[in-house]
Amino acid sequence: MYKTIVVHVDGSPAQDARLRAAARLAIAQDAHLVGSSATGISWLDYALLTGSMGAPMMPESDFNGVREAVQQRLEHFLTAAQRLGVESVESRMIEDDSRYALLLESRYADLVVVSRESEPIPVPGVAATARGLPEYVALHGARPVLVIPPAWHDQPLPGNAVVGWDCSTQAIRAITAALPLLQQSDSVKLVLINPETLTTAHGEEPGADMALNLARHGVKVEVVLERTRSTPGDALMTFARDTSAGLLVTGAFGHSRYREIVLGGVTRALLARSATPLLLAH
Repeated sequence: MYKTIVVHVDGSPAQDARLRAAARLAIAQDAHLVGSSATGISWLDYALLTGSMGAPMMPESDFNGVREAVQQRLEHFLTAAQRLGVESVESRMIEDDSRYALLLESRYADLVVVSRESEPIPVPGVAATARGLPEYVALHGARPVLVIPPAWHDQPLPGNAVVGWDCSTQAIRAITAALPLLQQSDSVKLVLINPETLTTAHGEEPGADMALNLARHGVKVEVVLERTRSTPGDALMTFARDTSAGLLVTGAFGHSRYREIVLGGVTRALLARSATPLLLAH
């Protein structure tokens, strides 16, 4: 079970969808929900902005305005979470960049909820959001990240789940992290894309051992061998869409830019285009 869930609060248009998803999970898991919002100002920025390391770069009134704007976001978050029926909820303002703030919060949580895309919100002098936030937190954090599409509209979560299985350590970590949701899923499809390319890793019966492991955890699982010329990312997204999946689970991979282009960038493709809530772990 997830007992502490952190949701990113930035006041962007995508916030409503991820808050509704986080609230739904918090209620279903009987979890404590934490709304985390960052000023976008690190301790070094603070020193520069207040002039303690030279001439101030921002008037103190503007700096206070940033903090007040963040506080207002958090007050709106608390009101919305309580309206959605979350019983255990709190808000936290972090004096740092959004990426590092969420990394800090994730250490003491079971799940971090962010949006697939997050447009920067104009704030005097400082951007309060960071691009590449889901990827950064998934690759650098110790906890799983649930990425909610901006257009998510209260579909079943988890509902039917799709799990991308390639025998990697990242996929194992994602499956382990997703167990509380997979156990609640109506059905779980363990999808292997072109398994013959990894015959040694998959064994004589691809997917059978992982399916057995999941079944022992009470997961209703079915192995699906998907043979396609599409990239693994596109194949998983298509399968999730065709099966009306409410959750897609996969390992998060980080490569050099060159390898990302050559390999098709599965993680990058999913983060950019998945219309299904995506649970990542690295």
